[in-house]
Amino acid sequence: MQKIGILGGGQLGRMLLQAAANYVVETYILENDENCPSAHLCTHFVKGDIRDYDAVYNFGKNLDAITIEIESVNIDALEALEKEGVRVYPRTSALRTIKNKILQKEFYKEHSIPSPQYIVTQDLQDLRKHTDFLPAVHKIGEGGYDGKGVQIIASASDLEKGFDAPSVLEKEVLIAKEIAITVAVSDSKEVALYPPAEMVFDPQFNLLDFQISPARLVKDIEWKAEAIARKVALEFKSPGLFAVEMFLDTNNNVWVNETAPRVHNSGHHTIEANYCSQFDMLWRILLQLPLGNTEPIKASSIVNLLGAEGFSGTAKYEGLDEVLKMSNVFVHLYGKETTKPGRKMGHVTILSDDYPELTFRAKQVKQALKIVSE
Repeated sequence: MQKIGILGGGQLGRMLLQAAANYVVETYILENDENCPSAHLCTHFVKGDIRDYDAVYNFGKNLDAITIEIESVNIDALEALEKEGVRVYPRTSALRTIKNKILQKEFYKEHSIPSPQYIVTQDLQDLRKHTDFLPAVHKIGEGGYDGKGVQIIASASDLEKGFDAPSVLEKEVLIAKEIAITVAVSDSKEVALYPPAEMVFDPQFNLLDFQISPARLVKDIEWKAEAIARKVALEFKSPGLFAVEMFLDTNNNVWVNETAPRVHNSGHHTIEANYCSQFDMLWRILLQLPLGNTEPIKASSIVNLLGAEGFSGTAKYEGLDEVLKMSNVFVHLYGKETTKPGRKMGHVTILSDDYPELTFRAKQVKQALKIVSE
């Protein structure tokens, strides 16, 4: 029986462990929080900091393979384990590049992957020199996650909102659509692509409203996006699962925004909507099995369940019964005991072959289900 370790015990680790039930495997989690969502689902829970060299090295030295649920891990320890024969997914070379947005942008440029123009800034003083590059988006080199570490710099008056640390200043793109494609790569270089997922934003608040898959794209744009996503994943020269986030601009150009080297929010719908989910796919990669079927069973939409504004404390789900009664609607709660404004507490997947119904149901779920505190 293979021993597989996961660095991080949050909701992604939880869903990955749920998919592990399909395989004969011994699972290990390294996480500081003994009450994390994954703690009760793994074979062995190890308390420790995924950013600490000794914790990661000692955790992984007797494992067959190891993967991550978040990029903020100790890569030096993973590299040492890799040299000793532990299979690391993705490889540490890919993780080093992806973890740092500056290195990631340089990687796209080096490999002729279309990505918006950028300038590297070292600190706020350096940022102030580039008013002629505005409007732009400032992205901190390391440490950004889930929308944090990104700041829109529309004009010189916004410069002080930037980051006083090495960052990327990326030229603004007039976005028509945001899409993501998940690419699976095996040890034998077998490749499988999931259909593009489309992010639908609320125009008033500029926040993710819901997600639809397969994305509504004309065929030549879809083929272009798939070719770019495939190239990105293969250029990392690493097995693993890669979520490639892209923009379609108003001139129908496709640009790579960034890449996540792991299971990703943009692929959560695959649990119900595709023959092989992204989580099942990662297990196939980790266990060196043939890749699965990425074809959709039905079109789908996802609504992220976020903690409501003004509520912090023990989580309470208002309207859950109403949503559970809806047909072809699947609720996933992440097992987090406490909520706070904007915290990801779960997601809801909706299946239908009718795109207007997907939109209607997504808005219906958003209105019905609120996460407050007791």
